[in-house]
Amino acid sequence: MAEIVANSVLPALRQPITLRTQDGLSLIGELASPLERPPVATIVCMHPLPTAGGMMDSHVLRKMAWRLPALADIAVLRFNTRGTTSAAGTSEGAFDEGEAEGRDLAAALEYVQEAGLPQPWVLGWSFGTDVILKHALAARTEQGIAGAILLSPPLRFSSPDDLDRWAESDLPLIALIPELDDYLQPAEAHVRFARVPRAQVIGVDRAKHLWVGERAVSAVLDLFVAEVAPQFAPLPREWDGPMERWNDLP
Repeated sequence: MAEIVANSVLPALRQPITLRTQDGLSLIGELASPLERPPVATIVCMHPLPTAGGMMDSHVLRKMAWRLPALADIAVLRFNTRGTTSAAGTSEGAFDEGEAEGRDLAAALEYVQEAGLPQPWVLGWSFGTDVILKHALAARTEQGIAGAILLSPPLRFSSPDDLDRWAESDLPLIALIPELDDYLQPAEAHVRFARVPRAQVIGVDRAKHLWVGERAVSAVLDLFVAEVAPQFAPLPREWDGPMERWNDLP
């Protein structure tokens, strides 16, 4: 048995993918799937603010792709929204403050449906939460989505009207709020999300907006898996099998 640490990469089928948007753009992405079993669920990741360095390789999303296919049989789809660059390449288009990015989310959900991936959840981090709140309900395919999870939602580009649309939905909406967040801390989050009666607002002790450190990352992954695939929660902290160590990019 070996300890799972920040740059541990567990076995998965990792496929570069290209998403096509309704307005004709090509977006760079990756799908990480379990090696020997079909996935029990799928997570579509929306990254933090690209003008502040957010991308598909932002560390929490990358670690989901490195761990969840092996530890919880969850497929992880990550991609760069329009105009965003990562080591995998640059997506076409230009940043649009959360508006046209709704088409990017729709393209990802269409890919999930066409690939026959099960039980799609959408997960956003910071800016990605605003894209989800604004657009996920409209972007749903015929397959639908199972729910949404928000990491460090700043509620910057989304509005009370967007929250009201979620209040009319019966989909789960779970907000993970760092105790020490720079933009929205748990007490205020409870007030602002009160207009969505079904929303779960979960404060995470000692965590910050960027979820730095293995303790914070493990808390995010455990809370997500407990909702999506509870039979695998809490996730193990050790792995008995092949494990690589990749460069843990910032």
